[in-house]
Amino acid sequence: MQHFRHLDAAVLDRLFLHPPRRIDTSGDITTLATALGATLYMPATRSDLLEALVRRSGEGVCSLVIDLEDAVADHNLESAITNTVETLEKLNPSDVFGSLVFVRTRTPEQIRRISDALIPRDGSTTPSALTGFVIPKFTAATGRAFLDEISGASVAHGRRLLAMPVLESAEVVFRETRDAELVAIRQLLHEHRDRVLAVRIGATDMCGMFGIRRDRDLTIYDVRVVADVISAIVNHLGRSNDAGFIITGPVWEYFADHERMFRPLLRQTPFAEQEAVRFRQQLVSHDLDALLREVTLDRANGIAGKTVIHPSHVAPVHALSAVTHEEYLDALDILDSDAGGVRASGFGNKMNELGPHRNWAKQTIVRAEAFGVTNEGITFVDLLTELAGR
Repeated sequence: MQHFRHLDAAVLDRLFLHPPRRIDTSGDITTLATALGATLYMPATRSDLLEALVRRSGEGVCSLVIDLEDAVADHNLESAITNTVETLEKLNPSDVFGSLVFVRTRTPEQIRRISDALIPRDGSTTPSALTGFVIPKFTAATGRAFLDEISGASVAHGRRLLAMPVLESAEVVFRETRDAELVAIRQLLHEHRDRVLAVRIGATDMCGMFGIRRDRDLTIYDVRVVADVISAIVNHLGRSNDAGFIITGPVWEYFADHERMFRPLLRQTPFAEQEAVRFRQQLVSHDLDALLREVTLDRANGIAGKTVIHPSHVAPVHALSAVTHEEYLDALDILDSDAGGVRASGFGNKMNELGPHRNWAKQTIVRAEAFGVTNEGITFVDLLTELAGR
């Protein structure tokens, strides 16, 4: 897969010092997880599911989930499973330009059912477009059965199928059980280290346990009871060592106009400099200013990528995922020496500590492979205006 592949070559040349590289979907799992970007969910009940997967991939979405869980009413489940299988039978990996395609199932048995249905019966060696499965409400008690089924499906298909567990259960949310549960989850995930792509956060379910619905003027980090859970998840599972996994950000659920209570979260200056003031107003009117703020806070809290439920959310996530010219040169400077110490950034605006900043620099280089390095003077506004087709 490759980010920004849908942009013209001339546009890529103007925007990027180093354009995004093509990522081997069967290669290094950390690089692949870093490259997830905006993971777009769509209900398995859609009558145009096949066309929607192809269309969104063509628009630059590199990670897609067919949802059989919360997005499907119980009485529609059987038809949704049938629709999922029929769609995946028809879908060739080349149809989605190498994008990752997952299925979110409700039960381990559904993994086996879908996997078995997709095994070619005619001796064909053409692999399906299925990349793996998203596991909802993952706990140490229930997760093993899901992971074992994915392992068995990998053997049956003769290739690696990936798992993305979603942490959203009461055992993780409630303080009295949280740490013990996260320790047990970490141990279980390490038993399947080679197939756990990333750990996702289900903040909507977490809010529901307290009767909370996040307002569109706020980020998830303003909801303190959920922010505390996110902090614990990153502490246990997002460490920059062999114990760590890529953690992806929770969904942003708003996308339509509304009356605002608070001032917009986007400064006018960057948009005025790029003659994009009207575009800024469009972002504000569709609540995307708060999404941009939340994505920025995701990264500040050790989170990469984001679950999205509307196509308009993809461009903001990807625009903020590209590595800036300044970040890239700082990362190279930090990785240039193993001696440690401190020296001023070549930009004269910060100190680069060669020890403490080393893990950040390594992660930045991996992100640069997936999302590219922008040219000097190029900002997220430039990327966003191109991706949004202003």
